[in-house]
Amino acid sequence: MKPKSQGTPKTPSKKSSQTHSIGLYAAQCEECSKWRLVDTQEEFEEIRSKLIEEPFYCNRKPDVSCEDPADVEYDATRTWVIDKPNIPKTPVGFKRKLVLRKDFSKLDSYFTTPTGKTYRTRNEIGLFVKENPEYKDVNPSDFDFGSPKVMEDTIPEHVLENPSSNGSSKKRVKSLCI
Repeated sequence: MKPKSQGTPKTPSKKSSQTHSIGLYAAQCEECSKWRLVDTQEEFEEIRSKLIEEPFYCNRKPDVSCEDPADVEYDATRTWVIDKPNIPKTPVGFKRKLVLRKDFSKLDSYFTTPTGKTYRTRNEIGLFVKENPEYKDVNPSDFDFGSPKVMEDTIPEHVLENPSSNGSSKKRVKSLCI
């Protein structure tokens, strides 16, 4: 049985230049392994940030139990990515953005500041904080640039069938906000 962790499914697209946001946030029940939808990015980040200390259970959602059918099934009808547990919540006012590479090999992490600037590294965030004293309470270590794992068994067949047409792995195809 695979370890219980947070899941972040999104709908695949065959259009290589189209940008999509995450379609669903989901958490897997520690007891029954069913996937439950999570309403918001903020709620998802709250669950994910404490997953080891406070595993997710179906009854965390009002009027839901392990006896109820899953909210969403893990299958290849959408591409799934799984975040690591206990990643800190994104600091207030900032947004975590994930960009899926064209070849579906991984996602690249970025953070957008309250001023709208986007950064790829902790050093850039540190410089932003230094140059903007109103964010002096923000610590660059609160930003996790790790990437969720793309679940290979949910990558669209057209990507797997024709890897040479996908071009360089550095090209990005989808923008995902987590």
